[in-house]
Amino acid sequence: QVQPVESGGGLVQAGGSLRLSCAASGRIITIGPMGWYRQAPGKQREFVARQTSGGSTNYADSVKGRFTISRDNAQNTIYLQMNSLKPEDTAVYYCTADLGIPPFTRYWGQGTQVTVSS
Repeated sequence: QVQPVESGGGLVQAGGSLRLSCAASGRIITIGPMGWYRQAPGKQREFVARQTSGGSTNYADSVKGRFTISRDNAQNTIYLQMNSLKPEDTAVYYCTADLGIPPFTRYWGQGTQVTVSS
């Protein structure tokens, strides 16, 4: 079984920064794209950012220019550097790891809370 585990969430004031980490462990042979989603109270889960094993990145329009995704392939770990945080960034942030070959099997982390106060 594969389990991505997030860390780094917390409470920060608007305009501040946080860095999330996610490490995938378990029976991993090939790991493909890893990414981040978030879910705010009363809203649907939404895509935040994604990075392939080759380094290509995609971002939601709402976070472009403020968030940066990066990864350490040797450690099966991804990071999300979040700058210029806004109250609307408040959500539970979930890590995803896509394993195997296409079509991948997606594994989800348990989530980490990010709260941005105004």
